[in-house]
Amino acid sequence: MTTYRIVRFYKDAGRAHPRTIARGLTLKEAQAHCSDPETSSSTATTPEAKARTAKLGPWFDGYTAE
Repeated sequence: MTTYRIVRFYKDAGRAHPRTIARGLTLKEAQAHCSDPETSSSTATTPEAKARTAKLGPWFDGYTAE
């Protein structure tokens, strides 16, 4: 069975490199994670997400097969 990992990507790669957030997920789990509005700087509203955006610039979570 193929598993997936969540990777956080940043628009400005010079400030932060892609970072693995989770591993070993099913396709449905990975898709559900990435469908959450809190997984993109353009739609996130939590203080943590806003602080990340202020510090590192625009970002989003994506998934890829492991």
